Amino acid sequence: MTSISKMVLPCLTAGLLSVAMFGNAADETSASAAATTGSASEAASAAGLKPIAIKLPKPVFVGTPKNINVPNLETPTKERPPLMAPADVTNLALKKDVKASDDEPIVGEADMITDGDKEAADGSYVEFGPGVQWVQIDLGSENEIWGIVLWHYHQQARVYNDVVVKTADDPDFTTNVHTVFNNDHDNSAKLGLGKDKAYIETNEGKTIDAKGVHGRYVRCYSNGNTANEMNDYIEVEVYGRAVKK
Repeated sequence: MTSISKMVLPCLTAGLLSVAMFGNAADETSASAAATTGSASEAASAAGLKPIAIKLPKPVFVGTPKNINVPNLETPTKERPPLMAPADVTNLALKKDVKASDDEPIVGEADMITDGDKEAADGSYVEFGPGVQWVQIDLGSENEIWGIVLWHYHQQARVYNDVVVKTADDPDFTTNVHTVFNNDHDNSAKLGLGKDKAYIETNEGKTIDAKGVHGRYVRCYSNGNTANEMNDYIEVEVYGRAVKK
């Protein structure tokens, strides 16, 4: 073997080993992610949870989406994970009473938020003034709340700021309060720092896993959006069932 061959051969060997090592690491990472997803699905199935079918409104964007540059923005996916819940849950919020921090909406009426109309057409949404605003749904009794699906205005791509969703036993939100979603990364809404990601509004809305928390009231906050300072809501659905005693 020549001296050149003696120099090249170890380099090629090292390179092949490096490729093999990185390739294995990537494979292991993918396998780990798949195993995690599989484990979560298997655990849900073992707990008697099923994917809940949610009827979506028609997708519609008017105009060209503007560049959206906000911190902690989630990466859009083709399909969001399904809501996993007991098979007998229903939309408890349908036609239920709605109260809002702004009792004089600029557009629409608060009770439109639970009327079953999720379309993005004019006449289907409620618009409240600027600043931190909330809407609150009274489910009528204590329930197991497994999922909340929230639709802001989705006729154009926009991000609503400081989206926070809480449940409680009382209308003043002082008893058995649970925060099931919070993407306020800098506590600008003064409701506590949130670790959930900001998201772009689409016809899919935002599906929030509430994991069976008990409560009677659901309150959803927002603080303007990337298109303007207003707070818009189209529909809120709350999937749950009566508490078993």
